[in-house]
Amino acid sequence: MFLSRQYQRHPEFRLGMLQMMDAAPGIAAWGLMTGVAMVKSGLSTFEALMMSLLVFAGSAQLAAVPLITAGAPMWVILATAVCVNLRFVVFSAHLRPYLMHLPLGQRLVSGYFMGDLTYVLFVKRFPEPGADAVQRHTQQAYLAGNSLVNWLSWTVFSVLGVVMANFIPTTWGLGFAGILALLGILCSLASNRLRVLSAGVAGAAAVAAFALPLKLNILVAIAAAVAMCLIIEEMPLPRRAPS
Repeated sequence: MFLSRQYQRHPEFRLGMLQMMDAAPGIAAWGLMTGVAMVKSGLSTFEALMMSLLVFAGSAQLAAVPLITAGAPMWVILATAVCVNLRFVVFSAHLRPYLMHLPLGQRLVSGYFMGDLTYVLFVKRFPEPGADAVQRHTQQAYLAGNSLVNWLSWTVFSVLGVVMANFIPTTWGLGFAGILALLGILCSLASNRLRVLSAGVAGAAAVAAFALPLKLNILVAIAAAVAMCLIIEEMPLPRRAPS
């Protein structure tokens, strides 16, 4: 996608790169912390490197690694990873009109490189799908530049974390840096009252169910937030009193 010269020559490609640069330090810190965490959790260097290079899903990696090292059943690991990444089903449904003109291979590549902030910045820049070939090309160029910086920020520092895991002391507070990166993503996505409410419900449920084994409190938090949002969406809107 972002290796295509037709995109690299477009001004929107550079704009996409520049706008993602603001978030790159947080993504890099998160990637570095994840690389260190994978090795510290017991994965071999080869396994951690393969996960860093092939699995472009930071939150799912952080959720799955403790389960893998604890010997959790495969269905628990897969269910946790799927639930953590359910938001991408919503992203893909929203982005369908933007990408359906592309061949299947390019759509799959675009989906692989799609991240939370990539999605947020892209839809903020382009609230509506392109109406013609020129506009669609412009949008793809922006998405390519944005995705390139996002992917490099994560992958390079995740690999660096794996390689330097035995030399980076935990006193550096990388875990806290990763949490700050996640909080930044959370705040950027909490753009209306329903999303703020769902985040609050998920957080409360995760804390309440913290004692559950195998990190099942994550599944409880996701289920609680989804259920709350579905209930609220089904509630009838209050009628205005006649003036």
